[in-house]
Amino acid sequence: MTLFEGISETASADLGFATASLDRAGWRRDDDRWQSMAQDDPLARFILICNDTPVLQFEGGKLDALFTLARSRNVAPARQVLFLGLEREAPVFGIHLDPQLFDDLKARTDLKLIDMRSIVMQDLFSAGTANAIGTAKAMFMWHKRHSFCSHCGQPSKAVSAGWKRHCEACKSEHFPRTDPVVIMLAVDGDKCLMGRSPHFPEGRYSCLAGFMEPGETIEQATRREIFEETGIRTGRVRYLTAQPWPFPSSLMIGCFAEATSTEITIDAAELADARWFSRDEIRLILRGEHPKGITAPPEMAIAHHIMRLYAETA
Repeated sequence: MTLFEGISETASADLGFATASLDRAGWRRDDDRWQSMAQDDPLARFILICNDTPVLQFEGGKLDALFTLARSRNVAPARQVLFLGLEREAPVFGIHLDPQLFDDLKARTDLKLIDMRSIVMQDLFSAGTANAIGTAKAMFMWHKRHSFCSHCGQPSKAVSAGWKRHCEACKSEHFPRTDPVVIMLAVDGDKCLMGRSPHFPEGRYSCLAGFMEPGETIEQATRREIFEETGIRTGRVRYLTAQPWPFPSSLMIGCFAEATSTEITIDAAELADARWFSRDEIRLILRGEHPKGITAPPEMAIAHHIMRLYAETA
């Protein structure tokens, strides 16, 4: 069996933000009466975000991302509330706090403000909770960047429990966006192509990646990005799996692409370096044993899992 024959969709519990446990209960979003009652439900829990950073309870040396209503009000007034869904019938909401409170909240001993990447890399919460926190962060970032109507320029307001914005001036409706990104390994038999972004830590190599453009298929975007960044031509493309990525709001679409050329021409505006790696080298990289100190992306990232699948597939 080869990389392009018989590989089924691969999902991993280790993929950051990819495991959701909430029932989004979209039919409840426009039920204002239910939303009001749900927020007062003793079982309701609240995820707090301030300045794009999760606010966590810290008590007895333990962290908790889910606040009761009383505890959330003790932190700060809600600037915006978002209905995230139901966790075993218990409503879960996101609360956006005033960004100007960030330093005050960080100084409190009963709270910890920890960025999303650290939460997942340190495995602080269950995969389902990490997904909910990431969703809240991405949604509040969208509201922050889309507070004005893109049609007429007038202020818009959040409706549908935070899942839509409405412009009263021109009656336009605006919905949350997710930007699709292809992330892939070009493979040529027993070697694969990886690159180094200028902002990567020293020694880090990873899959190539890039945003899809309007009118493109996943396959077309995969081939275009590989060629633009490295000059490598590819043929067959195989979808593997996907990962929500709340930085600020993308969907990483993982693929293999079959190389039809091998001579690399680097786009210096995009990459500091690109090279072919043997499958044995990938195994060493994943084990942290490469003789030149080359490292892989962390396990929270889809790139790590694409590399691992390549290393484990004959």
